[in-house]
Amino acid sequence: MNRTARLYALVEELRAAAPRPLTVAALATRFEVSTRTVQRDLQTLMQTGVPVRSIPGRGGGWSIDPQMTLPPIHLTADEASALTAVLAAADASTPYAGAARTAAQKIVASMTGPASAAAQELAARIVTLPTHGDSAIRAAVEQALSNNMVLRLSYTDAAGHESNRVVEPAGLLTADGRWYLVAWCRTRRADRGFRLDRIAAAAPTGEQAQPHNLTELLMGSAAAGAIRPTALASLAPPR
Repeated sequence: MNRTARLYALVEELRAAAPRPLTVAALATRFEVSTRTVQRDLQTLMQTGVPVRSIPGRGGGWSIDPQMTLPPIHLTADEASALTAVLAAADASTPYAGAARTAAQKIVASMTGPASAAAQELAARIVTLPTHGDSAIRAAVEQALSNNMVLRLSYTDAAGHESNRVVEPAGLLTADGRWYLVAWCRTRRADRGFRLDRIAAAAPTGEQAQPHNLTELLMGSAAAGAIRPTALASLAPPR
């Protein structure tokens, strides 16, 4: 078993035993490697964000939070290739680009033989030109969306006017090659769409945001002149 396969197998072994911890010695025996190798593999999993943890003391060992990981997903070769290609198209300015990149790496690593080679070859044929994007701002927007958190923005509009805003994020919209944060703006007391490349600074406040209907905010922000993509027409409720 190569190391990549063993890392995935370690996660599934810990998941199957959770919440009961497994000792390094037991894992070493299970995978027929040294305890030092298991320790190194577990440290690698921690560094890549897998929620494994060491439980000290008698009866302790290593455990994983099963709610923070996904069970195995069985994909066809075509599905795996398609996902790899789509994830490879995410450039540095795309929201959640870091997670997309590591997900693509995991998909390719889990494949073997001709399927793996085909997925890598397809991904290599997709070129995404770099665009402007601040990683700290993107990370703040991602955190606010994932945790439903109020966000404080410094924003420059199309006319070059700067303003400070406090917003309740509802979702993201991509249109004409641009990314927009769609939110309820407390400062303007209205629906708004904020182009990510015009956000000069962003910081989550730690306050939980009120839930908002994304479709309604999209329609409202378009009507207010913040965003006018023709694709919004399909979101309008039927009459």
